[in-house]
Amino acid sequence: MSDQRPFFKMCEAFSLEGELAVITGGATGLGRAMAHAMVEAGARVILVGRRKELLEAAAQELGPKAGWAIHDVADTSHAPAFADEVRERFGKTTILINNAGNHFKKTIEETDEGEFRHLLDTHVTGAYALTKAMVPVMVEQGRGHLLFTASMTSFFGLSKVFAYSTAKSAYMGMVRSLAVDLSPKGIRVNAIAPGFIETEISRKAMDGDPARKQRVLSRTPMGRFGVPEDVGWAAVYLCSPAARFVNGVVLPVDGGVLIGF
Repeated sequence: MSDQRPFFKMCEAFSLEGELAVITGGATGLGRAMAHAMVEAGARVILVGRRKELLEAAAQELGPKAGWAIHDVADTSHAPAFADEVRERFGKTTILINNAGNHFKKTIEETDEGEFRHLLDTHVTGAYALTKAMVPVMVEQGRGHLLFTASMTSFFGLSKVFAYSTAKSAYMGMVRSLAVDLSPKGIRVNAIAPGFIETEISRKAMDGDPARKQRVLSRTPMGRFGVPEDVGWAAVYLCSPAARFVNGVVLPVDGGVLIGF
C-alpha cells in the first residue's frame, strides 16, 4: 500500500503550529526546556506547577505564546476541574506532557509507606488522573499527543532510588497500554527517558561527588553530560508530524548510556 500524500517540507515536518501543550513541572528543569523548544517550534504552552512565582517568571521569559496555571498533580481529585479550567482559559489541549515529579533517594529500609505512596501519587497516580481528565478533549478532536518523562531507572537499577525507579518503570506500562487503546482514536503516546542531563541540581550533586561524576561519564559512550535542550528538541520531534508513525516508544536521550558497557 503506497502513501500518496505529499512529502512534508522541513518547516512543516517539525512544526508545532496550532498545538496547545500542557506541561506539568513546566517552570523548571526539563519541563522548562521542553516548553522553550515547543515555543520555538510554534506551539502555545501552558506551564503547570504549584509555585506561582516560578510559573509567572518562566512564562514571562518564554513570551506571549506561554501561559501558566496552578495545579498539584498529587491532588488527583482536582484533575477534572483543572482540565476544565485549561479549556476555558486557553482552549483545547492537543499535547499533554506528564513531566512533574520529585526525586527521592532512600533505600527500602529507610522509606516508610507514606513516603512511598506520596511518590507514586505524584508520578503515577497524578499522571493517570490528569491524562484521564485531558483525554476526552483529544478524543473529541480526533488527535492529540501524550508524552511522559521516564528515566534511566525505567531500564536499569540505580542504588537507593527503588521508589523512584518503581514510579518511572510504571510509565513504560502506561505508555504501551495507552498507545494501544488511544492511537486508533488519533492520539499518539510516547515517553522520553533522559540520561544524565546537566542541570543546576545535577551539577551541584556531581561537583560534590567527583567519583560519581567520573563513574557516570565513564559509562556514557559520548563522554559528556546532556543539556536540557537535548530533551526539549526530542519532545518536539515526538509530538511533531515528523513522528506521526512513532507510537508507544520510550526514547532514550542519554548519549548512549543504555548501550554502553
